[in-house]
Amino acid sequence: MRLTTFTDFGLRVLMRMAGAPERPFTTAELADEFRVSRHHLAKVISALSSAGYLETRRGGGGGAVLARPPEDIRLGDVVAHLEGDQALVECFLPGGNACTLTPNCRLKARLAGAETAFIAELNRSSLADCVYHPLGR
Repeated sequence: MRLTTFTDFGLRVLMRMAGAPERPFTTAELADEFRVSRHHLAKVISALSSAGYLETRRGGGGGAVLARPPEDIRLGDVVAHLEGDQALVECFLPGGNACTLTPNCRLKARLAGAETAFIAELNRSSLADCVYHPLGR
């Protein structure tokens, strides 16, 4: 399974913020640190904010902070939210299913089970288990 870069950066943002939960991070600051476009990271931060993982503040001293403690943020839930519009295979898409094997397919249920197990395995860990400290502390 491969995660989108959107989800990858979403997890990086959360891990970085968990390493210094007392201070806000700006989009520009994180974009520079991760060497990614500010525009792309702004979309990631917006998605994390709308899901309730981040709080954002405008103005001087503004930026984004974690909306809840790292121990309360399950990794699988984050991945499921950020990957929510990405179907594992075409037949999982609403209205999708152009596959000619569908009437006798025995793969779809197994893939759905594997996807569920993947999220469940990630949910065994919280953001607190993956805190990033830039100086390795």
